[in-house]
Amino acid sequence: MSRSEYWPPLPLHEWQNTYRTLHMWTQIVGKVRMALSPPLNHWWHVALYVNSRGLTTGPIPYAPGVFEIQFDFQKHEVNISTSEGPSASRPLRGESVASFHGGMFEALERLGIAVEIDLMPQEVADAVPFDRDYANCTYDAEYANRHWRILVSSGKVLQRFRAKFMGKCSPVHFFWGSFDLACTRFSGRLAPARNGVISGPAYSHEVCSAGFWPGGGVVDGPAYYSYTVAQPPGIETQSVRPAGAGWNAQLSEFILMYDDVRRAESPEETLYEFLESTYEAGARLAKWDRATLET
Repeated sequence: MSRSEYWPPLPLHEWQNTYRTLHMWTQIVGKVRMALSPPLNHWWHVALYVNSRGLTTGPIPYAPGVFEIQFDFQKHEVNISTSEGPSASRPLRGESVASFHGGMFEALERLGIAVEIDLMPQEVADAVPFDRDYANCTYDAEYANRHWRILVSSGKVLQRFRAKFMGKCSPVHFFWGSFDLACTRFSGRLAPARNGVISGPAYSHEVCSAGFWPGGGVVDGPAYYSYTVAQPPGIETQSVRPAGAGWNAQLSEFILMYDDVRRAESPEETLYEFLESTYEAGARLAKWDRATLET
């Protein structure tokens, strides 16, 4: 596979139905991990991870040992493997969220994995319980594979960005609630308290978070984002790089459209420039102790 194929086009309108279905499927799998994993700060115990095949939960504890659930976007199947040896697999194909949910839990039961999850999706409008969602039932293998390839290429740049920070920093991980790949740097200071089951723990401390998102709402296409919490006064007026990146007042974050990165002479350097310049704007205005935090 050529380098350019890791920065493929991903027009939102062409795969939106697959995106919605896959969003719900990843929520089901992510909630299995959340239900059985010891809680970690900032919801780090719920995320999925990009690997050489697709998205994985990583090891999840259960009574005999550990198991792992992986979306394979090359063979287009979802696999459950266990440390005890038995495994299960089912194809990724056009099927309803309700059918996927039923099939996954039948497979888990056969493998002796007992788990219950909240059937209501998170962070989506007009949520329908997984076991009653028959509307989202589309799977376009080509676009699912394209999305994974972008996560691979973007994740490599985010890993490079993460490596230059000596302070507390999250893994590069995939949040199934908001369906985005993210990496978060921490100043080490407490942030003003927030209400909310999700946002309270997530933003208990000052952060600068950046990542990739397929788009939706006010952003009509895939994009990279960066924001600082607590938001320092004046950040919306800061100039950031590269050309084309800028402040989105509706989202209160910096946005760089994926197509601007994909078409650049060096997508990797273009994305890295966005990550560094937006972090620098927030950290400088918020008076982070950069001499201590950065390599």
